[in-house]
Amino acid sequence: MRKNKKKRVGLISVDSKIPNLALMKISAYYKAKGHDVHFHSEYAQYDLTYASKIFSYTRGYDYYPDGTIKGGTGYIGNDAVLPDEIEHTCPDYSLYGIDYSMGFITRGCIRTCNFCIVPKKEGFIRPNADIDEFLRHKNLVCLDNNILASDFGLKQIEKIISRKVKVDFNQGLDARIIAENPEIAKLLSKVKWLKPLRMAMDNMGEAESVIKAVELLRKTDIKYKRFFVYLLVKSDIKDAYERAVICKELKLNPFAQPYLDPKLNYKNISAEQIKFCKWVNMRIFFRYVDFYDFKDTRIRLRKLRNL
Repeated sequence: MRKNKKKRVGLISVDSKIPNLALMKISAYYKAKGHDVHFHSEYAQYDLTYASKIFSYTRGYDYYPDGTIKGGTGYIGNDAVLPDEIEHTCPDYSLYGIDYSMGFITRGCIRTCNFCIVPKKEGFIRPNADIDEFLRHKNLVCLDNNILASDFGLKQIEKIISRKVKVDFNQGLDARIIAENPEIAKLLSKVKWLKPLRMAMDNMGEAESVIKAVELLRKTDIKYKRFFVYLLVKSDIKDAYERAVICKELKLNPFAQPYLDPKLNYKNISAEQIKFCKWVNMRIFFRYVDFYDFKDTRIRLRKLRNL
């Protein structure tokens, strides 16, 4: 019987800021079949090329070969998903040389936030994979959008705890669920954290839940009590400022992100939004200078550190 010809597979990570999970799965799938897999180079020839793009507002790649298979949220109108045999392949962590595992325990979300593509792309929350499918290290990055909303997800967190795996729930945990469930706060206190627990306060309507969640979590033995909080910044700077002040009073570490509106071709960001995000994200200014006094990022850091 004639053997299949070995193929050269090229991978393009267009804009991912972290190791691209889809490309690692594609790499593992083709390597298991004996094919050669490499990151794409314009100077090489490939039998197959895959490109993954996360954000629709970032520029594309300059050298797409003919027949490139494109996937990811970044390609507008492209709803391609990985076939099950690839989706449920353990990622090829050697592709990026990382010493931690990555994956989705659940897919989808119970929320329908109008700025988020997850409800449209993935639908309501559902189980995706047991950690045994992709866990190969003592450190784990989970990319779930709302793992606490899933009984399956909670069981997997218990499994993570029992394995003594350090974990980072990279997309954040739902403060509203934590605030309503003291038992979940207790469960999270048993987690070994790779990075501080992350939450979000995208509008003032979520502030009360974040305050309550922080109170419950800090009553436990949780490590890293200075939690990380995502702040969505729209045109209403006053609203964003009030949320940032709450974070400062609670001794949280906020991270501000301007809202990019696809209906406006992502060109809706004002100078005030950019300034606000700079103020929040440059920790030393956020700590010592009020936003309305924040005028020049060239303030000497030495002077601030001596305050």
